[in-house]
Amino acid sequence: MLRKYRSDPSHVLEPEEVELNPNLSYEEEPVMILDREVKRLRNNNVSSVKILWRNHNVEEATWEPEVTMKEQYPYLFNSGKNSRKNSLLRGMEF
Repeated sequence: MLRKYRSDPSHVLEPEEVELNPNLSYEEEPVMILDREVKRLRNNNVSSVKILWRNHNVEEATWEPEVTMKEQYPYLFNSGKNSRKNSLLRGMEF
């Protein structure tokens, strides 16, 4: 059975700020690489990376082709920076 809701100040959620363009859209930007994977097809291998996007949770990370991400976002593939971020991310709970 449902009960009547009693307001509580601790139930208030603060919204995340998202920078919007004048046409009310925003640009997705990758934050870091979470994982790498190589899939074997019949005659070739396809490398993929799991990307964490700005304004999204870890659960919403997507697998993208590594070649495409290297072309569009080369700064994600700096080995020293990325490995440190990944080790920090593994220790955090979201």
